[in-house]
Amino acid sequence: MAQTEKKGGLLRKSSASKKPLKEKVVLMYDEIFTTEDPSKCNPRFWEELFLMKVNLEYLEGKLEALDGEELMKIKDNINCLFQHCIQALGEEHPIRVVNALQTLCALIRGVHQKNKSTSGFDIINMLVGFDKAELCMKNLMESLDSLLCAEGSESLKSLCLKLLLCLVTVTDNISQNTILEYVMINSIFEAILQILSSPLSRREHGYDAVVLLALLVNYRKYESVNPYIVKLSIVDDEATLNGMGLVIAQALSEYNRQYKDKEEEHQTGFFSALTNMVGSMFIADADEKISVQTNEAILLALYEAVHLNRNFITVLAQSHPEMGLMTTPTSPIPTTPVTPLGTTPPSSDVISSAELPLDADVQTSNLLITFLKYSSIVMQDTKDEHRLHSGKLCLIILTCIAEDQYANAFLHDDNMNFRVNLHRMPMRHRKKAADKNLPCRPLVCAVLDLMVEFIVTHMMKEFPMDLYVRCIQIVHKLLCYQKKCRVRLHYTWRELWSALINLLKFLMSNETVLLAKHNIFTLALMVVNLFNMFITYGDTFLPTPSSYDELYYEIIRMHQNFDNLYSMVLRLSTNAGQWKEPASKVTHALVNIRAIINHFNPKIESYAAVNHISQLSEDQVLEVVRSNYDTLTLKLQDGLDQYERYSEQHKEAAFFKELVRSISINVRKNLAFNTLSQELLLKEFSMIS
Repeated sequence: MAQTEKKGGLLRKSSASKKPLKEKVVLMYDEIFTTEDPSKCNPRFWEELFLMKVNLEYLEGKLEALDGEELMKIKDNINCLFQHCIQALGEEHPIRVVNALQTLCALIRGVHQKNKSTSGFDIINMLVGFDKAELCMKNLMESLDSLLCAEGSESLKSLCLKLLLCLVTVTDNISQNTILEYVMINSIFEAILQILSSPLSRREHGYDAVVLLALLVNYRKYESVNPYIVKLSIVDDEATLNGMGLVIAQALSEYNRQYKDKEEEHQTGFFSALTNMVGSMFIADADEKISVQTNEAILLALYEAVHLNRNFITVLAQSHPEMGLMTTPTSPIPTTPVTPLGTTPPSSDVISSAELPLDADVQTSNLLITFLKYSSIVMQDTKDEHRLHSGKLCLIILTCIAEDQYANAFLHDDNMNFRVNLHRMPMRHRKKAADKNLPCRPLVCAVLDLMVEFIVTHMMKEFPMDLYVRCIQIVHKLLCYQKKCRVRLHYTWRELWSALINLLKFLMSNETVLLAKHNIFTLALMVVNLFNMFITYGDTFLPTPSSYDELYYEIIRMHQNFDNLYSMVLRLSTNAGQWKEPASKVTHALVNIRAIINHFNPKIESYAAVNHISQLSEDQVLEVVRSNYDTLTLKLQDGLDQYERYSEQHKEAAFFKELVRSISINVRKNLAFNTLSQELLLKEFSMIS
C-alpha cells in the first residue's frame, strides 16, 4: 500500500496521483471562505468542524491570501465561525474546546495580518461584527475565565493564556487595540492571581500569566482608569505575591544561567586559547560577543509589581535556595513553546521555603539578588538597543526600590547578609575578581557595587548620559536613607569616591564631544553634590571617624581634578553662552570642596617642608588632616538630602510606550499554538476522565 504524505492541508499518495486529496477540515475551511452559509447544506457543519484537528497553517494562510474586499465578502461567515468557536468553549468535550481555542487564535492572527495598518475597530468588526461584539466578547471572556479557574486540563489553560496573549498583542501598540476594552470590562485578573498562587498552575503557566498581566497593566495606563492597575496595586495575599516573585525570579535566574554557560563555553574555546597566547588585549572585544537575548517582558512585570504594589517589596527579600543549584525535572513540559534564549518560560518552578526546606550548605538567594545579577549582565553592553532598554529599566526598578522605606530597611539590615556575585566587565587594566572570596554583606553593598561598576565601565564615546544620571540618583537616594536613619554602613566608600572622581575627569577630558550632545553640567552637579553630602553629613553615616578622614584624603589627593573642573565651569559661567546657568550651579556647589583643598594643601606643604619630606605617605597626610579640622570653615548647603521622587507618567511615558510596543511584537512573534499534538491531548484527557 502506497504511503500517504500530508503537506499544507493536502493528502496525496507518494506514487504521483494526478489530483491531491484535501483533508476534510481543509474542505470545510474552503466552504467558510465562500459567500454561502456552510450550514445550509449541512446543518451539522459547525458541530463537525470542532471535532476536526485544526490546520492552523492553512486557515491563517487562507485569511492572509485574501485582499480587503474579498475578506469583507465573507465577513458574515467569519463572524459566524468566531461565534461558534465561543459556543464550543462551553462544550463538555475537551477536544472541541481545544479546537475552538486554536481556531480562535488562527482567526485573530489571520485577520490581524490583513489589518496591520488599521485600528482595533476594524479587527473587531471583521471578527465578530459591531452589533454582537459586546455580548460575544463577554461570553468569550467568561468562558476563558472559567477554563482558567477550573480544575482540569493544564493544556486547556495553556491554550487559554496563549489566546489571551494573542488578543492582547494583536496590534503593536496595545493601547490602540480596542479589543482590550472588553478584557478591561470582563476582568480575568482573579484568574491570573489564582494561577500564580497555586504551585502546580504556577509551574505550568506562571510565565505566560505574568507576561499577560504586565501587558494588560499597560493598556491606556495614562489615558483612563485601568482596572488591572487598580487591582494589582491592592493585592495583599502573600501566596499570590510570592508566586509572582518566584516566576520572575526563575525567569531571570534562567537568563543568568544561560549567560554563565555561554561565558564558560567562550572562555574554554579557541579564542580563549588565542588570547592567552597574545595577551589580554582582545578580551574586552571578545566578551562583547557573549550575548543572550534579554527578557524585557519579565522585567516589565517586575517593574509593575515593585512600582504599583508596596506589599510586593517584601517579596524581594523572600529567601529561597540559589536557583542555579537546584535540580530541575528532566521531563519536558508540553505547553512550553520553543522561543529564543532568554525569553522562554523556565522549565521548573522555584519552590517556596514551605515546599523545599533550605539546606544549610546551599547558598540562599532572593529575587533582589537574582535581579542584581541580571542587571550586572545586561548593563555591561549598552550599545545594543534591547540591552540599553533593559539596562534603563533595571535602573528604574532600582530607583523605585531606593525610594521605598521598607526596601531600604532590609537593604541595610545587618542581619540579612548575602554573597552577591555580580558579573564584572572584563577590562584590560584590572584582574577578574575571584568569586569565592566574596564577603557576606547587607544587600545595599551589592547595589552600590553595581552602581560603581557601571560608573567605571561606561566612560566611552557613545556616552549613556541618561543611565549615568539614574545611577548617581540611586546612590544619592541610598545616602539620604543612611543619613536620615543614621545607618553606618561598612562599605569600601573609597571605591565609590574614586569612581566619581574619574567620572568628573572623563567629563572634562571629553568636554567638546560631550557638550555637543549632552548637558554634562547636570551630571557634574550631581556628582559634586554627592561629595557635598559626604562632607556635610558623613559624620552621621560613615562607619568610623577614619572613614571621614579618608574622604578628605581622597579630595586632597585628587585635588587637580576638582581644580580643573572649577576652571572649566568658571570659564563657561562667565561667558554668555547656553551653558552659563548650569555651569554656574556647579561653581557654587564646589565651594566646600575648594575650601577643603585650599585649607589643607598649604598645611600639607608646610608639614613636608618642616620635616624635610619630599613626598608624604597617606598616614602623614591623614595626621595633618586630623590636626587641622578645627580651623576649617565650611558653608552649610541646603537641600543636599532632598530629592525629586520618581514619576512614571510625567517623565517615562514615552520610554514605556516604546518598550511595551517592542514586548508586544516579541510576544506575538514567539507565540506557539501548535505545540500540542492531538495524540498528547487525547492521552491527557483520557487520564482526566
